[in-house]
Amino acid sequence: MKKITILQLSKITSFFVFLIFGLIHSTALAQSDSTKARSDTSYWQKSFSGGLNFNQASFSNWVGGGANSMALGIVVNARALYMKEKWSWDNTADLQLGYVYQAGVTRKAADQILLNSVAGYKIASKWDVFMSGNFSTFFAPGYLYGGKKDGTGGDSLVSSFMAPAQLALAWGVAYKPNDWFSLRISPFAPRFTFLMNDEVRPIINGQRTKAYGVEADRNVRTEWLAFQLQAALNKDIAKNIKLNILYQMYANYETLSFDQIDHRLNLSIAAKVNNYISTTFGVIMLYDKDFSDKLQLQQTLGIGFLYNVSTFKKK
Repeated sequence: MKKITILQLSKITSFFVFLIFGLIHSTALAQSDSTKARSDTSYWQKSFSGGLNFNQASFSNWVGGGANSMALGIVVNARALYMKEKWSWDNTADLQLGYVYQAGVTRKAADQILLNSVAGYKIASKWDVFMSGNFSTFFAPGYLYGGKKDGTGGDSLVSSFMAPAQLALAWGVAYKPNDWFSLRISPFAPRFTFLMNDEVRPIINGQRTKAYGVEADRNVRTEWLAFQLQAALNKDIAKNIKLNILYQMYANYETLSFDQIDHRLNLSIAAKVNNYISTTFGVIMLYDKDFSDKLQLQQTLGIGFLYNVSTFKKK
């Protein structure tokens, strides 16, 4: 099976470095342009946080043992909020990708694409009606190391871009006491699960089977009748410390039972130590029986470069 080489890793890293600095550059341009066209941009508030974390260890004649290693991770959190009269449009992006190179082997350590967009219309001082879209998938292939799906051992592909991916649409009411917290209740929330790469499916008796809730002869699963609850918190909790939390609960009316309810929690904290050094901490918790019978947990911690800029108004 094809593995990621150092050259490919460097290309991926370069792409994300350019992506971060491209976003930084566009944000800076948008801020400078706002002085020229304030009437067009005064309703927008934006924030961007991008981190590049690097860890390295090497050994030579070290009697305590150890393997040379290098770890590289990129984390991006961005938000754009439009507010005018009774209308609002809130957009967030939480992206991360990390790799570890150890003893001549490169493995993925973290991977996430999570995009969320919500349009609302105020019907009371703290209540909106809204519609939203939420999309999640992975950047790069992911492997089950040492556990081939046909039972022969070795590494096995278990995920890739758009395999799986989920798009959830929702309509409902939202409680928004301020511009950094919201609670959204959606009695109607159809969801689409995509599996565009059959190589990630388990193999039983030589045949690829159902995976991530998508039947073997299909690439998309549609859940039309469902309930969704979302809670989002995006706030500067202290000087140079930014907290992002997103919780989602999803319940399919057709298969409704306590153990069939899906839960996802994303938490990230970015702390800027000084103008050059930062610490980023992230946790993803996921319970979805279509993906796994067990609670899935991913935790990352890194120290490195952080760029953080915000035009949000302090209240």
